[in-house]
This record gives sequence, C-alpha cells and structure tokens, in this order.
Amino acid sequence: MDKDVIVEKINDFLIDEFEVDEDDIAPDANLKDALDLDSLDFVDLVVAVESNFGVKLVGEDFVGMVVLQDFYDLIETKLS
Repeated sequence: MDKDVIVEKINDFLIDEFEVDEDDIAPDANLKDALDLDSLDFVDLVVAVESNFGVKLVGEDFVGMVVLQDFYDLIETKLS
C-alpha cells in the first residue's frame, strides 16, 4: 500500500471516528495533544487500525511514538 494512501486512510478515520479537527492533523503534530485521545480512545484506535489495515497493534507499538508521523510510519512498517 502506498504511503499517501496510508496517510489518507488514517486521517479519514481520525476525522470520522474520533472527531479530530482536520486542521489539527499534521505529520509533526504531537499525537496525544493533537488527537486528544484518552486510554479508551487508544483501544478504539487499535480496533480502527485493524479494521482499516488488517494489522494488529500492541501497547509496545506506541512506546516512543510522539508525533503523528510516527504513527504513519508504524502502520507502513506493519504493512511491509
């Protein structure tokens, strides 16, 4: 899957399912601050990734993840 498609799909479900303001979505945006996700939202995020990309995420995948680009890169890595 092309990197641009991955980014577009992620942004789409962040906007649609998590009600993230499109203006807050940028590769260098702080993941927790920009998305304003609580711990339950992270569970929903894992489910959304699995349903959209067919990959499973675990808690360790989020260690060291700071900006949205880290999240994009994680999904791209999981898909390769």
